[in-house]
Amino acid sequence: MNSCYHLRDRPLQMDPKELAAIEACQAGTPGRFDDLYQLYAEKIYRFIFFKTFHRETAEDITSDVFMKALERIGQFDAARGTFSAWIYRIARNAVIDHYRTNRTSEEIEDGWTVVSSTDVERDAETAVAFEKVQEALKLLKPEQREIVVMRLWDGLSHQEIAAILGMTESNVKQVFSRTIRRLREEFGETILMMVLAIGLGSLH
Repeated sequence: MNSCYHLRDRPLQMDPKELAAIEACQAGTPGRFDDLYQLYAEKIYRFIFFKTFHRETAEDITSDVFMKALERIGQFDAARGTFSAWIYRIARNAVIDHYRTNRTSEEIEDGWTVVSSTDVERDAETAVAFEKVQEALKLLKPEQREIVVMRLWDGLSHQEIAAILGMTESNVKQVFSRTIRRLREEFGETILMMVLAIGLGSLH
């Protein structure tokens, strides 16, 4: 396997500025929550977008996630895990709640089958790459997709992903490795590189 797929896990230590912002919010200075929003808004939006493939829905759920996070900031305990794992769990549950309210469970997967030109504004070259990546990702199980997005695009460690999904770290590593292998075998190295390098910044 190419070395570029071996992503080294970073230590599970929160950034001092991040921790300071959390402590300030918990001490009664909610204005510091903006620091946390700036750190996580793009990542959470991306995570949700690749579970819904609809810009407005992703934006609405992202807003809801941060409202809930602010309301519950007093419940966060750094001794029990990272803030990233905590807020991703809120995001994951928010998506589940959205589909429970608006669609049947069978329709959740349908969100992976179509991305309209109005949902994501992009040039022709990016559109082709995006659709090829979409074709590859929609064949994966939801759990595999989540791990790919969180690991490759959001930079979460195996340990953080395990905490979010309720899996063991070894299982996360195994699923990730098998998923990368499957993408390479079924779609080739070019598509795999697109999965790794597609310009996701154009999605928002």
